[in-house]
Amino acid sequence: MSNLRTLIIAAGLTAATLPAFAEERPVDPYSQSNANAGATPFTGEQMLAAFHGREGVARIVDGALDRSVADPKLEEIFHATDMERLRRTLKEQIAYLLGAPVDYTGRDMKTTHKDQGVNTAEFNILVEHLQQAMDKEGVAYRYQNQLLAKLAPMKRDVVTR
Repeated sequence: MSNLRTLIIAAGLTAATLPAFAEERPVDPYSQSNANAGATPFTGEQMLAAFHGREGVARIVDGALDRSVADPKLEEIFHATDMERLRRTLKEQIAYLLGAPVDYTGRDMKTTHKDQGVNTAEFNILVEHLQQAMDKEGVAYRYQNQLLAKLAPMKRDVVTR
């Protein structure tokens, strides 16, 4: 009995000292589909290579989101956002659109943004942060512009006020 008690106490102490890892929060059920990505992907390998592969896309997304979260003008947007899920699904979405062999598992743009209340000024700031992250990654302007042109029609589903 005392061995069991010691084991339980040790397990409790171990759990209390382990760092907390962020986990995605559950979401309401939805149909997963690459169509939820909001656009058709580029064909060929040129675009993904211009963004330095999936690793480059990950750095760009992390950089853009880090800038956005730290921006006080965007504080309201990210207040209740599951950042783990956002990072993962945004990386999937951009990699998918650039032609990577990956599926997008997120929700469609309209559903995702319906309760965020993003306005045009905030949307433009988000785009600036994405451009800064692409600049830092060394993505040529012509490739940046091609991606932005593909993302631009999604504005109508992202901006809700």
